[in-house]
Parts: sequence; structure tokens; C-alpha cells
Amino acid sequence: MQIQPSDQLVLDHVAAREDIIIGRAIEWADINSGSRNTAGLAVMLDLLEAEAMHLPGVVERIATGPSTSVGDDGVVTTEIHADALRITTRPLAPVQIVLTGHYDTVFPVDSPFQAVTTRTDGALNGPGIADMKGGISVMLAALEAFETHPDREQVGWTVLLSPDEEIGSPASAPLLAELGARGHIGMTYEPALADGTLAGARKGSGNYHLIVSGKAAHAGRAFNEGANAVAGAAILAARLHALNGQREGVTVNVAKISGGGPLNVVADNAVVRFNVRVPDQAAADWVEAAVHDIAADLPFPGLVLHLLGGMTRAPKPMDASQTALFEAVRDTGALLGQTIAWKPSGGVCEGNNLHAAGLPNIDTLGVLGGDIHSDQEFAWPASFVERAQLSALILCKIASGEIDALKLKSLRLETM
Repeated sequence: MQIQPSDQLVLDHVAAREDIIIGRAIEWADINSGSRNTAGLAVMLDLLEAEAMHLPGVVERIATGPSTSVGDDGVVTTEIHADALRITTRPLAPVQIVLTGHYDTVFPVDSPFQAVTTRTDGALNGPGIADMKGGISVMLAALEAFETHPDREQVGWTVLLSPDEEIGSPASAPLLAELGARGHIGMTYEPALADGTLAGARKGSGNYHLIVSGKAAHAGRAFNEGANAVAGAAILAARLHALNGQREGVTVNVAKISGGGPLNVVADNAVVRFNVRVPDQAAADWVEAAVHDIAADLPFPGLVLHLLGGMTRAPKPMDASQTALFEAVRDTGALLGQTIAWKPSGGVCEGNNLHAAGLPNIDTLGVLGGDIHSDQEFAWPASFVERAQLSALILCKIASGEIDALKLKSLRLETM
């Protein structure tokens, strides 16, 4: 592959808009859009919709479905989620690219981490600046530039920006599955590591809530008449933790035990919340069976157990399609003087969903940064243009056929 004159014009288009690409990411990161901050998500959706209007195609808000949540008292409620934003261009083109991102962050509305600042080393420090408002800005910049390329008619693309990735995509998962099934290549804008390394193979992930119902009683007068749900939850948590080390690559993280009440009352409710990570489908089947066995075995009489949740994201191995796509991206990056490497990750993202639906994808095409999900989150300003140029050139090479999207899709389908 070589950078053709038409490709260079696309790259120059990106470079000329550096201030815009960085500036709007900072503006967006200054808006709190935690996954459950309804007002903040609405503001972000308005801004993203306005920005999307600068691109060709159909811009529409897509309603997402409800999900269930479990309170600390064990009460199950229905949770409503914000709309997703979809941009569709040339849906009948022979090659279809799916670009995804999320506009929610992990920071709640009352988080003290609310604004972007510049560190003494020049890095931007702010909530979501890397994960992934910077990534969304990079994505839109790449698409805007690609639309100046003479081969653009060969490629159709669909963008999906979801409101719930940071809580496991419970509402947007069906939308991701639909797009993954009909696309040829996926591009997702989670941040790369600070040195530009991409996530390769990803583990699968499951979130569970084990509700423990007991029987309340006076802790002094009638202790033996009660059934302590908190004590039961502690025993169950220990059993779950003991699954660690039993199968290679499987981890079970007991994240929280809640419930109980006054010290003189035998607790009649508790909830054990835990996450599992697995390297492959066989491991997923094993841990699911183990979890259900634990949930079926009462720690002591008088308790009732109710297990909710399950595997939310399938493992994403480095199969033939993924390997070929990563090699193509590495070669494209080399044209720009960018060294592209990748390594396995225990983290999960929308790339897992897309791969499970049959879509080979690169899911760390966002900015270079680190310390995400903390108040130390940062992104390197120079990476905004670099990463937008990488995505834009990938699109150019897909349009020219130098990256064979149809073959990559075929390779993926062969492994399903």
C-alpha cells in the first residue's frame, strides 16, 4: 500500500482541523454524562446530533429498550435508558463499515471530577476525555475527511453512539448485534494505551446479582427464629471467590455485598454483586454452571436465593479475521509513521458485541491516553489528529480495496 494523492488530501483535511477536533472533545468532557445522569446524557445527545448534521446521510435518534436493576434491598426495578444516535450513509454500497462509540461515562452527577485541565506535561486530564469523548471526536473527524475521497461511493457506513456502554450496554446490545450482523468491518473508539498499543484478544464478561432473602427476628429475644441473609451472603461470596484459580483465565470478582439493617435485627435481605471474566466460550459455560450451582445450594435453612444476570459480552479471540484485520491496520499505520502493536486485554467493550454478531473489528481506535475510570484520566493532544488520520486512511484503503473488507467478513463467518 501507498498513500495516494487523493489519500493525502484526506489526511490534510484532518490535520487542518486539529483545533476543532480537540476543542469539541474538551467541550463534551466538561459535560457530565454519567450512564445514569439523564439530564447530562440529554445535553450530550443534543450536541452530538448537531455535530452529526455536518455529515452526509440520515441522522436519527434510536430508542433503546429498558433493563432491570437490583437495589441494595434486593428489589428489582425497571430502568429506562437514553436514546442512541445513529448516522447512516450509503446503506446500499457494496462494503458496509460499522463505527461505534458511547457518550456515557463512569462519573456520576455528583462526582468532583467535572472539567478538563491541562497537566504540566501537556496531557489533557478530564472525565471522559479519553473514554471516549475524545474517541467520538476522532471518529467524526475521520468520517468528515473520508467523505472528500473519490472512492467514497464504494463504502457505506453506519455510526452508533450509545448511552449505556459503561454499564454493560444492556439497552444498546440489540442495536450492536443488528449492525454487527450486516456490516463487514467494525471500528470502535475506545482509547488505545498511552503508547498507542491496541487491545487484541478480549475476555468475555458477565455481571450477576445474587439476591438473598432471609427472615427478620429480634437479635436478642428470638435470634434462632431468624435467618440471617447477610451471613448467608458472606458464605456465598466466599464460595464464589473460591472459583478463582480453578480454571485458567477465569476470574470472579465479588464487588459488593449490601443489605441488612439495625444491629439488633437479624437481617432479612442482602445482595451479592459480582463480575466474571473468561477467555473463551468453554470457560464461560464452565463458570456459568458453577455460579448456578452455588446459587442453588443454600448456605443454611431459611434462606431463599434469586440469581439475576449472566454473560453480557462474549469473548473476542484473535481468530483469523481479527488477525488479518490487525495486520492490515498495522500496515496502514506504517504508511503514517505510526507503529501499531496489540496485546490481549481483560477489559470488554462494544467490540465484544460486534465480534459475537459476526463482525471483525478494531475497538481501540480512539485517542492515546490512560488512567480511565479515575480522576487521573488523560489523553495526549497530539494523538487526536494522529488517530483521526489512521481511521481516515483505513477507510480510504477499504474503499480502494487494498483492505479487503469482504474477505475479512468471510473469514469471520467461517469461525462462527
